Amino acid sequence: MNRVLITGGAGFIGTNTADHLLREGRRVRIVDDLSRPGVERNLTWLEVEHGWALEVEVADISDRPVIQRAVRGVSAVFHFAAQVAVTSSLVDPMRDAAVNIRGTLHLLEAVRARPRPPAVVFTSTNKVYGSLPDVELLESEQRYSPADSAIEACGIGEARPPQVCTPYGCSKGAADQYVLDYAHSFGVPSVVFRMSCIYGPHQLGTEDQGWVAHFLISAVEGRPIVIYGDGKQVRDVLHVEDLVEALTNGCDRAPELAGRAFNIGGGPANTISLIELVAMITDLRGEQPEVRLRPWRQGDQRYYVSDPRAFKRATGWRPVVSPSQGVAALHDRLVAERDQVAA
Repeated sequence: MNRVLITGGAGFIGTNTADHLLREGRRVRIVDDLSRPGVERNLTWLEVEHGWALEVEVADISDRPVIQRAVRGVSAVFHFAAQVAVTSSLVDPMRDAAVNIRGTLHLLEAVRARPRPPAVVFTSTNKVYGSLPDVELLESEQRYSPADSAIEACGIGEARPPQVCTPYGCSKGAADQYVLDYAHSFGVPSVVFRMSCIYGPHQLGTEDQGWVAHFLISAVEGRPIVIYGDGKQVRDVLHVEDLVEALTNGCDRAPELAGRAFNIGGGPANTISLIELVAMITDLRGEQPEVRLRPWRQGDQRYYVSDPRAFKRATGWRPVVSPSQGVAALHDRLVAERDQVAA
């Protein structure tokens, strides 16, 4: 079998993963309900690029018969379909749970029922660690940094117990634990990636999710950049090309990595604050974009940096795209896309 299932395959990470696998000669089956505005453009792009090698079913992953049908004949599953915004989970916790928990359980049960369960790679989130209230922070002019020198040097590791908050954190945390337990209880070769901030092409960044792309899109389109909080919050950013390498690496090694969760991000060498990203955009565009400050939002983390060393030790993977390289490349792509539309 050479076919791979990607749930949420028309989304940002799904599109990049599908493109990578299809270029390697794999056949890809996508299940996506196209509920996120704009993802239909990603799907059209994939269909134009890859044609017959791509199968698509527009459906909700919480529809159990759809998922039972989708896992037939596949050798691996990348489970990306999710409700992805903290803000949306606060508005409609039931929908958030239906997609993130029930949809994941339907998928795991369908996989478990196969004679030889395919590998499952699940994209979880750093939000399972909550707002990190116990991490003491130091404040400088442009960023927060941890007072603990070990955390500053290495980031947040998997030994930290989950401490979920917000409905989104609860639903993704529950799904995260189910994926891990299906490896232990039922022998499903499943791996969890607790991701930091991913960015790159095909990302439809919004105020709720995908802030690097959202800031760039706002600047390119001449709209103000809205920052919630003071802009000193820090994340380790990871270009999607590096993430796809990690995802496929994890999938290939799923039998030996089954039942493990890995913190995946750029790590301490690839950190950036919101203020620092605005400065990078100013340099790229030759002018400072308008910035508007808004109050902190519930569940916001002032600091989160992944410690990706466990996955590096297990697979040899490491990120290669620096923030300056990745942000510049995404900016140039967005400018070219805007000019193409205007032509």
